[in-house]
Amino acid sequence: MPGSTPSLPTVRADDREILRLALPALGALVAEPLYVLADTAVVGHLGTPQLGGLALASSILLIGHALFIFLAYGTTGAVARLLGAGDQRRAAHQAVQSVWLALVVGTVVAVVAAIASAPLVGLLGGEGAVRTNALVYLRISLLGFPALLVTLAGVGYLRGLQDTRRPFQVAVVTALLNLVLELVLIVGLDRGIGASALSTVVAQWSAAAVYVVWIRRAVTVHGVTLAPDRSAIGRLAVAGADLFIRTAALRGALTVTTAVAARIGTDDLAAHQIAFEIWNTLALALDAVAIAGQALIGRELGAADPVAARRLARRMIDWGLGAGIVLAGVVAASSWLLPHVFTDDAAVAALAVFLLWHTAGAQPVNGVVFALDGILIGAGDLRFLAWAMVGAGAVLAAGATLVVTAGLGIGWLWACLEAWMLTRLVTLWWRFRGDAWLVTGVPA
Repeated sequence: MPGSTPSLPTVRADDREILRLALPALGALVAEPLYVLADTAVVGHLGTPQLGGLALASSILLIGHALFIFLAYGTTGAVARLLGAGDQRRAAHQAVQSVWLALVVGTVVAVVAAIASAPLVGLLGGEGAVRTNALVYLRISLLGFPALLVTLAGVGYLRGLQDTRRPFQVAVVTALLNLVLELVLIVGLDRGIGASALSTVVAQWSAAAVYVVWIRRAVTVHGVTLAPDRSAIGRLAVAGADLFIRTAALRGALTVTTAVAARIGTDDLAAHQIAFEIWNTLALALDAVAIAGQALIGRELGAADPVAARRLARRMIDWGLGAGIVLAGVVAASSWLLPHVFTDDAAVAALAVFLLWHTAGAQPVNGVVFALDGILIGAGDLRFLAWAMVGAGAVLAAGATLVVTAGLGIGWLWACLEAWMLTRLVTLWWRFRGDAWLVTGVPA
């Protein structure tokens, strides 16, 4: 929808709001992987079987984290919309119900995963001592899974309140707590891989406790009940189902690329993994803009101001594109060096350089896609996002199948990955250009 060009003071004010939310969000996103990095660094000194077990168990846990990220995303948009409408009481009520949903889902998933832990580890190829260590780490870590989901709900509540600073502080402090506990238990007291998992569990429950305290304060201020509300939880579950489908389609598409890379060749798979890890790292920076979008767009639509919502959305797209261009330049300039940080194999490094040029070329598109994703999540346009992701995933799956059947190389697989992102760009941009997502007010 065309509109007048905003004045320079308005643009600067919008930029300040976006950066106020995006920069602390970026810090929190970077801090979260420190849990796994700390575990890897410390457990690596216990031995190769322990490190292999950690790798398998962490893969399962990270998939769980990714699939249930809807607890943060869905809560952010809903709370921001209520904040914009001036209804802090219902926002606090939303937070309470999100925590209840997180506790129920987290407990059920933890129990089921614990029962199915042996088949899950076996599915990933765990055998012998690696399998034993993976089971120990996974089963202990699952004790913290409900806390992880409660933390996601708490993060979503604070983001919806336009506060990304406190989640950043919690992420940093709990990551440091995890590291200190690991050093004491494993290095100081000579405990095994189970102590590493226990350290993470303690850190996760500590984070969850902090968010529960903050939500409890809001409940007291606004006179909200702590009792579960079945209808509110049901609405959250419906919204969560759409985001779950979106995330599952996203993870499935990315898993397909790794599976196809493995079929192409060992060197190709190694190079793919290097480039893909860098792709994922860059995604953290781009996701910070998306988080700002979730919070700001939800707020403006809750305040029944679609003009401000679209104006902020356009500025976030500018930021996403700009960040993508900068990251593309950084990756292109460092592509000759980066692979050698990960491998000493000349053939793998050469392939990785080639794939990093693909990575660099995709970043401007990725930046816009991430921004649009955040905008539409903030608007609550979740059903569209779910099926748009399924459709884009089908495009990638078809291309990947062609790569396998035609015996094509790794470059063609990455072309499919880029086509996947372009498909997402086209569908999300088409949606953004219309008005269907500009639904104002709050649900009754």
